[in-house]
Amino acid sequence: MKKGIEWQLFPKNLSCPSHLQKIVDAFVKQLDSIDSTSNQLDSNTVLGCLTNDLASLGYEVEMSKKDEDKIKVPVLYGKNGKIEKSFDADAYSQELKTVIEVEAGRAVTNYQFLKDLFEACVMTDVEYCVIAVRRIYRTSDDFNKVITFMDTLYSSTKFSLSLKGVLIIGY
Repeated sequence: MKKGIEWQLFPKNLSCPSHLQKIVDAFVKQLDSIDSTSNQLDSNTVLGCLTNDLASLGYEVEMSKKDEDKIKVPVLYGKNGKIEKSFDADAYSQELKTVIEVEAGRAVTNYQFLKDLFEACVMTDVEYCVIAVRRIYRTSDDFNKVITFMDTLYSSTKFSLSLKGVLIIGY
């Protein structure tokens, strides 16, 4: 399989906003380090390769799995405005209202991309969700499986998302 970054923005009638294109560019810049056709990296290692590029774009980036290093995006507020429920994100820009999730092996196998999508839909002040998945996981074409799923979701008249856009990146 040819090396490279692939991406698809949903809905398909939306042209790619510049702030999302800059995220794609960060993946392209790190291609040699993260390409799933030649590397079998876990998601934390891939995120680590992208950290400086994403931070330079204004994103808070998870630095470790320690609680104090996690990026908590609010979902529900309780009494006195206290955050009652939040979800963790790999990277987040409050200004750009964009959340980024980087997945590896369990993206499709465990439907982690759907969990990421659900969480982004219920996060307050999030309008764009970026989900990065391996193009190839073992022998599975994970990127195209996610794209097919998203095509189905966006083609259905029974379901609609609250997000302005969902960007799927295959690395």
